[in-house]
Amino acid sequence: MKPLRYNHILCAARVALLALIACWMPAFAHPGGFTHAPVAGFGAGFVHPLTGIDHLLAMFAIGLWSSRQTLALRWLTPLIVAVAMAGGATLAWMGLSLFGVEFGIAFSVLLAGVCLCTLIRLPAAVGAASIFALLLLHGNAHGTELAYGAEALQCMVGFMVSSALITGVGCILGGRGLTARPRLLRIAGAAVVACGAGLILSV
Repeated sequence: MKPLRYNHILCAARVALLALIACWMPAFAHPGGFTHAPVAGFGAGFVHPLTGIDHLLAMFAIGLWSSRQTLALRWLTPLIVAVAMAGGATLAWMGLSLFGVEFGIAFSVLLAGVCLCTLIRLPAAVGAASIFALLLLHGNAHGTELAYGAEALQCMVGFMVSSALITGVGCILGGRGLTARPRLLRIAGAAVVACGAGLILSV
């Protein structure tokens, strides 16, 4: 068993190193602050979370992690993510940009990776509150990039649906087979931790 464990540790280290190298670039984490052209429409909103490695990794890792939590939290996680995204965007529309949101987003990727790597189990209420707090930052970032009017509302619905789907896919993949292979989840978590560290360094 010792050689097997060593091989898994070595594999995790290699994956983490590659992920750190891949993410050690400012372009991955909202370069130069939130100064992109306004995003409008359902389609643009739906695609938006898929175009940022920070958003994609955080949501997917949270989905994978939730597959090993209580049944209630497992089912509620995609909904919590969608509501948190909407809440953060609404705050941005009201002119309330959360302090340190770029660093917070990068840190959320790191924290999601740590949770996945350690496979920590949390009470449903604590887990739900943690997910909401982390994704509120992501929603606030999206909200600062939206246009105004009806198209902005459509865009918000788009990224809510997309975010819930990303998280749901992670949860389904975790529940359909990865839960029987916790080492794979730990390796994935190590890669996400490395990406989070790279994103933090690039902020």
